[in-house]
Amino acid sequence: MHGYAISGHIQQTSEDVLQVEGGALYPALHRLELRGWLESVWGLSENNRRAKYYRLTVVGQKQLADETKYWTRMTYAIGRVIEAA
Repeated sequence: MHGYAISGHIQQTSEDVLQVEGGALYPALHRLELRGWLESVWGLSENNRRAKYYRLTVVGQKQLADETKYWTRMTYAIGRVIEAA
């Protein structure tokens, strides 16, 4: 996806709870690319405009899996603490 589509996907998937502005999204995408977790190519958007498309690398997929496991553990632990309150 290109950056604008990524932002829209996050907003739509989260049912408008999460909104990522371009000023936060593009620097984050750039950092992920520098770490080797994303790769990008230039292409044309559905509006025939030049856009940079991003996709996860193999290393990025592994990092996502690791982060997902960590996040799952943390949210479970926080849920347990809240339930005990």
